[in-house]
Amino acid sequence: MRNEKSTEEVALGIRRRVFEHAMHNNGGYLSQACSAAEQLAWLYNEELKLGEPTLPMIPKPFRGVPSSSNLEYHTGAGYNGPFEPQFDRLIIAPAHYALVAYATLIEVGRMAPEGLEMFNKDGSSVEMIGAEHSPGMEVHNGTLGIGLSTASGLAYGRRLRGEHGRTWVFMSDGEVQEGQTWEAVQACAHHGIDNVMAIMDVNNQQCDGAMSSVMDVGDIRAKFINFGATCMEIDGHDIGAMREAAKEPHEGRPLIILARTSPFNTMSILKERFPKLHYVRFTDEKERARFNTSIAADLGIDPVDYAH
Repeated sequence: MRNEKSTEEVALGIRRRVFEHAMHNNGGYLSQACSAAEQLAWLYNEELKLGEPTLPMIPKPFRGVPSSSNLEYHTGAGYNGPFEPQFDRLIIAPAHYALVAYATLIEVGRMAPEGLEMFNKDGSSVEMIGAEHSPGMEVHNGTLGIGLSTASGLAYGRRLRGEHGRTWVFMSDGEVQEGQTWEAVQACAHHGIDNVMAIMDVNNQQCDGAMSSVMDVGDIRAKFINFGATCMEIDGHDIGAMREAAKEPHEGRPLIILARTSPFNTMSILKERFPKLHYVRFTDEKERARFNTSIAADLGIDPVDYAH
């Protein structure tokens, strides 16, 4: 489907939606929008080859877990279009980026804005931590480092079936603390699985604080190369750099793009919360008003009216 917005406009729209949501709900995943907006905007607006959505613009409620007797079950991947050989597939590995992913779907016209009003509500499929039935999500990942493994197996199966579509993964750097990530890279290199590609939001943050204080991971580019990947390192806010990195030859190897980002890009006041940026909840109304004024100025919009 065609979107008339530029990728830069989509990225700005993502941040504005996440900001407005956080103001109305006294908190949200603001730093993830700061660091990842360009990456998700680039994937959906430019890089991914996807078909038309197969699910309604306003998300359905949660219909239960898969079973032979549950004909109402669906995965959220329907917002990325049908599973057809020529189309790409997307695995969103860090499920706590769900709010940012939902905002992206809205900005590129794959989900209605009303979907965000269902966020984290009882009975809703628009989960706070994205599950396999949530918009844009094909499988449940969480932050356990299984996203790249899932995508690698899917890509291998697609290759065996002769499908030409690629399998993309959106990742976060906290996943390199998990051994399964490295096993997936080794498996791809061993089996020559080169139809899997990943872009990683390297914002040096994770749920317990700064990466360096929780578990320092060292030179991850060198590690990815040593484990068998082709690995590019770029400025994660530079869309042109993403375009060029995706063109890097990687025959017989997975391609990993390390997108170095800032967790307070375009929302400078978040520096006050560093290094505790995983989920920003306001301590009182005075703080919420101060953040509202500051972030609105950074994003070039009027402060949000959240009094109602």
